[in-house]
Order: sequence, then C-alpha cells, then structure tokens
Amino acid sequence: MSRNARRSQKQEKIEKEQCKKHIRKGNLAVAKIHAENSIRQRNQALNFLTMSARVEAIAAKVQDAQTMNRVTNSLRKVSEAMDKTLKSMNLEKISKLVDAFENNLQELDVRESCVKDMMSEATTTAVPILDVEGLLNEVAEEAGLDLMVSLPVEYGSVEEQDELAKRLAKLRE
Repeated sequence: MSRNARRSQKQEKIEKEQCKKHIRKGNLAVAKIHAENSIRQRNQALNFLTMSARVEAIAAKVQDAQTMNRVTNSLRKVSEAMDKTLKSMNLEKISKLVDAFENNLQELDVRESCVKDMMSEATTTAVPILDVEGLLNEVAEEAGLDLMVSLPVEYGSVEEQDELAKRLAKLRE
C-alpha cells in the first residue's frame, strides 16, 4: 500500500505540473481538470497511507494478542509455582517467585501501553478538505503567474449560508 501511495503522490505532482503548464497557456478549463486530478491523486495517496497504517495497527494488535497469551501462560505457571512454594513456606523461593510475577506484570503493562499508543496514532489520521481554486492559485503563485480569471463560484443566499453555519456549529458541538 505504501508503494501505491508513492505512485499516487508521483501522479499528483505530474498533474500539478500539467495544471501549471495550462495556466501559463491561459487554458483554465484544462488547468481545472488537472487540478481536480491532482487533488484526487492526493486524496488517494492519503487513503492508501491511512489504510496502510490501519493494517499495521491490526497486525500489531494480533501480535500483541499472541504476546498476551504467552504472558498469561507464564503468569499461570508462576502462580502455580507460588502455590507450591507457599505450601513449603520457603521465604527465599517465595521472594524469587514474587519478583518474577512482578516482572511479568510490568512487561504486560509496557506492551499494553505500546499497543494503545500505536493504535491511537494509527486511527487518528484525518484527511483535510481540498479546494480546487486554492490549488490553482497555489500553482499559479509557484509559477509566478497571476490567475487572471477566478473560477466561477456559486454562493448561496445569505440565509442559506447562515443556516449552513448554524448546522456546522451544531455538528462541532
């Protein structure tokens, strides 16, 4: 998936260059198409990277489950040994077993903490919303050009915008 992400990033750059080329020629319709393609490739690359992170998180979770199983077996054996040692009341053996038990519990806590950290990092990836006109202006600025004609943008009435702003505020709450 990482390879696909790199491929999409490469294609994004190609589309961006094509966009720049057509802005220089003054062909904004074709430039817009290339800007849209560039944005689509960027989103696709982000999706591949997100999916790759999720797969890695799942693999880590499976590996952690296997490790937990081994630690659980180890704890069970230590508990059984503790029972036997407690019956004999040998203080030296009891001390060694308690230390081993505590070490196993600490290892379990460390592994659990690592897995939680990895899972939270892998699942908090957010994809930003991209704007075609913003990309066109960015490409034009990089090329040292002024975008003479801005793309037609339809704005709703003030009432519609107010309603949308209220809905957005409610969603954010």
